[in-house]
Amino acid sequence: MAYIPLLLVTVFFLLVWDAQRTNLRIRQMVCLIPVVLCVQYLSWRLFSTVWPESDNSAWAQSWIWGVWGVEILAFIEVAVFLLIMSRTNTRSQQADQHQMPSPLPEVDIFIPTYNEPLDVLEKTIVAAAAVDYPHKTVWVLDDSKRDWLRTFCEETGVRYLTRADNAHAKAGNMNHALAHAKGQFIAVFDADFVPSKNFIRRTLGFFSDPAIGIVQTPQHFYNKDPIQTNLGLMQIYPDEQRLFFDQMAASRDAWQAAFCCGSCSIMRRQAVHAIGGIPTQSITEDLLTTLVMLRKGYQTIYLNERLSMGLACESIEGFFVQRERWCRGAIQSLFLSDGPLGPGMSAIQRILFFPTSWLTQYAVRLMLIAIPLAYLLLGWLPFHFTDTADMVFYQLPVFMSLFLAMRWLVGGHFSPLVSGPVGLFASFRLGPTVVTSLLKPFGKAFKVTPKGSDAVHGRQVDFFSLGMILLCMTLTLVGLLLNVVPELAVVPHDEFFPIAIFWSLLNVVTLGLAALLCFEGPRMRKEERFLITESATAHDGEFNIPVEIIDASVDGCKLALPQTGHGIFKKGMSSLTVQGVGRVMLQPVRQDQGHLAATFAYSSKAQRHAMICKLFSGRYTTVPLTSHSTRQLISSLWEKTFHG
Repeated sequence: MAYIPLLLVTVFFLLVWDAQRTNLRIRQMVCLIPVVLCVQYLSWRLFSTVWPESDNSAWAQSWIWGVWGVEILAFIEVAVFLLIMSRTNTRSQQADQHQMPSPLPEVDIFIPTYNEPLDVLEKTIVAAAAVDYPHKTVWVLDDSKRDWLRTFCEETGVRYLTRADNAHAKAGNMNHALAHAKGQFIAVFDADFVPSKNFIRRTLGFFSDPAIGIVQTPQHFYNKDPIQTNLGLMQIYPDEQRLFFDQMAASRDAWQAAFCCGSCSIMRRQAVHAIGGIPTQSITEDLLTTLVMLRKGYQTIYLNERLSMGLACESIEGFFVQRERWCRGAIQSLFLSDGPLGPGMSAIQRILFFPTSWLTQYAVRLMLIAIPLAYLLLGWLPFHFTDTADMVFYQLPVFMSLFLAMRWLVGGHFSPLVSGPVGLFASFRLGPTVVTSLLKPFGKAFKVTPKGSDAVHGRQVDFFSLGMILLCMTLTLVGLLLNVVPELAVVPHDEFFPIAIFWSLLNVVTLGLAALLCFEGPRMRKEERFLITESATAHDGEFNIPVEIIDASVDGCKLALPQTGHGIFKKGMSSLTVQGVGRVMLQPVRQDQGHLAATFAYSSKAQRHAMICKLFSGRYTTVPLTSHSTRQLISSLWEKTFHG
C-alpha cells in the first residue's frame, strides 16, 4: 500500500511524457499534481510528526517546528514556480504577421556604459550601428567620461553623450539621455550585449497595440559562465540563465507578468514619459519600470527569439556582484509604493512579482545541510519519526512528482546534479544578502558587473564560500564517523538512522561539487570561437584552395583543408575570402595534414567591423546545440573532480 502513490505518479508521467508541452490542459495537470501531493505531505507532517506531544527538550521541539517552517517556505516557492509554469506563450508568429508602421518612426538605441573596456564595447557599438533600420540613432551613454571612447564613437558614426555627475547610476544615465534623444521608441542594450541586425524589425510591430510599453527579448551568451567553466560542463550543459530566459520568461508572459530585464529590450517613449522617466528608487530599475508602467496601463511582453548575444559573468566575483544586485533590488521593491505590495495591482500580479524565490531558496538549501548535522551531532530529529512506510507513502511521491514535472516542463535546463551544488554554492554568499537587504534595503551603491578584460581571470578562489563548504563537509563526516562507532554514537541505530546516513552522504557529494565551483576555471582564449561550418576560399599565395571554416572569432579561425592538394600557408602571403567580409589576410599559427589555425590581419577597421557583424548576427553559436544526458553529466563531473 505504501508504494501506491509513487506508482500512480510514475504511471501518470509515463502517459503524458511525449505530449506537447504547449497543451494547456496537460501542462496544468503536470503542475497541479506536485502541489496536491505537497499539501497532503505538509498536512501529514503537521498533524503526525510536528504537533504530537513528546519528551523532547524545548530546543529539540523548536528545531522540529523550525524545520517544518522552512518546508512551508519551500512549498510556497515551488507552488509559485509551478503556477507560473502552468502556462506558456510564444510570440514569434505574431512578429511574423506584424506590419512595420508607416511612416517608420524614429528609434533611439541606448548603450549605457560605465567602466567596460573597448574589447567589450566595440562589438556592441559596431553591431548597433549596423542594425537594419533607417531611422535610428545610436547613443553611447558614457558615465566614465573617456576621451578614447568619444573618439571611437566619432569614428564609428554614433552619438556620444556624457553628463556632469553619475547620480542614480544606469537609471539616471538613461534619464539624462532621454532629454537629448527624440525617438518615439528606445532600444536598450547593456555595454556587453551585441544586437542582431533585425532586432528593431522583429520587435517594433508589437507597438501597434497601444497598451504595449516594453518588448523584452531573451539574453543569450556567447561565452561560458562560471558554472559551466568551473564544473567542466562547457559543451553539455546550458548556461545558468537559460531556464529563466528560455522557459520561465515565456510562461510569465502567458500570465501578463513578463518584466523588463534591463537589456535587449525596446520601450515606448510615451510610456516612459507617463511614468516620469526611468525609476531611480531601486538598483534594479528594469523591474521597477515594468511595475510602474503596469499601474499606468502599459504592459511588458516577451518575444522569445535570440536577437542579441552578450557576455555572461566571467568570474566568481562577477557572478556574485550580479546576483547580489538582483537580489537586493528585488527585495527593495517590497519597501516601495510602486512595488508588488503597493496599491493598484491585482492579487495574481502581487504573487507573480513578489520576490518569493530570492527570500526562500537559500534558507531551504542551507536547511537541507543542517538537518542531518543536527541529528548526527546533537541528536535532534527533524520531526517525530513514525515509520519508513509513511515516508514512502507521503514524501517520496512529492520528490518524484517534482523531479518528473521539472524534467517534463523544462527538459535539459534542469538537473539536480547541477542545480543542487549551484544553489548551495550561492547560498553562503547570497543568504546573508537576503538578511541584510531585509534589515537595510537601501543605501548600497549600484555596482557594475566586471566584464571583458576587466573581469578576473586565472585561478581565482572564493575562499569564503570554500571555507563554509569545507566546514559543513567536515562536520557531516565527523557526524557520520561518530555514529557508526557504537561506543561514540550520539543517536540510536533505529529506523531513521539509515535515512540520515543516506541524506548525509548525499550532502557530502553536493558539498564536494559546490567546492569545485569555488575554483575559477581557466579561460584560454581572449575571444570566444563561433561554430561556423561554412565554405570559403583560402589563398596560399599561389593557389585558391576550397576550405571549410570550422570555427572563427574576431581574432582568428580554424579551417578544414581538403584531403589532397592543400597548400603551404605562409605569413604575409596567405588570405581567406569570407562571405560578408571579403578577403582577409591570415597569419598562420599551426598547420597539419587536415587543418589550419590562423589569426586574422585586417586591412581596415571596416573589415574588422564586418567580421563582428557576421559573427554576432545570431546565425552562429559558440557551443554545439545538443542536449545532455545524465550519463554525460556524471562523466563530466567525475572527470572534473578527479582529473581536473
